[in-house]
Amino acid sequence: MTAGRRQVVAAVAGLVLAPAAAARTAHAAVPAPAGHRPRTLFIAGDSTAAQKYADAAPETGWGMALPFFLHRTLRVANHAVNGRSSKSFADEGRLAALLEAVRPGDLLLVQFGHNDQKAEDPSRYTEPWSTYQEQLRQYIAGARERGARPMLATSVERRRFDAAGTAVPSLGDYPAAMRVLAELEGVPLLDVHALSLALWQELGPERTKTYFNWKATEQDNTHFNPPGAVEVARLVARELLRTRVLAPRDLRRLDDTIPPSHITWPQAPDASAATTERPHA
Repeated sequence: MTAGRRQVVAAVAGLVLAPAAAARTAHAAVPAPAGHRPRTLFIAGDSTAAQKYADAAPETGWGMALPFFLHRTLRVANHAVNGRSSKSFADEGRLAALLEAVRPGDLLLVQFGHNDQKAEDPSRYTEPWSTYQEQLRQYIAGARERGARPMLATSVERRRFDAAGTAVPSLGDYPAAMRVLAELEGVPLLDVHALSLALWQELGPERTKTYFNWKATEQDNTHFNPPGAVEVARLVARELLRTRVLAPRDLRRLDDTIPPSHITWPQAPDASAATTERPHA
């Protein structure tokens, strides 16, 4: 990560967390549970975070890169799935299955928004200030009931620029609705939306192409390639530290270069697992 990029990320982090909010979110890191079982960080989300398989390479979810920045004693269970919204993920039983695996001391990171926008699809659509917040409360309550710590992550921004080269938000009121809900529910907020928008602005229209899944046959401005997934995972890891969800001892290599060759894509366990969510229009 360049010095300039670190400065931008640090500056935006200061903007998105006012002093009063900082006081409310400065919780102590969750202690590891008794015994030798490592804590697990569960991810519930969509294709921007999800595990990708060999036939989708080089498309890469940021959840695939997050373990590079976490200490080996903290496991990642990436339950994010292509094409899901906060509603469809729960309606399909995926939230219930995830929560069955959660144990006291674990962490649940929730990132939805891209597919919640899809008003043409009633199986996925939620309204930001009502049903979206209602859905997210299920994730928060479920984690708390099992002695785990929930956190909300605003959705990573797409690659979208206006004619003047300014990065343009595309996620409507969903990030704002999540910020308000996090404050109301007293859960940590990882503001990946604000930080990613600032990062795309710093990189500009041309350099951002090297972070997204641009190929000769497709110009994908939603999903990432390995360098993009690594940098978004770095933003997430830094937010876990800033919000004190994790302690410095839980993190590693925050300033290190992670070679793209470290990303690998396993064979899909079945055909449905490799279905790629299409970019939002």
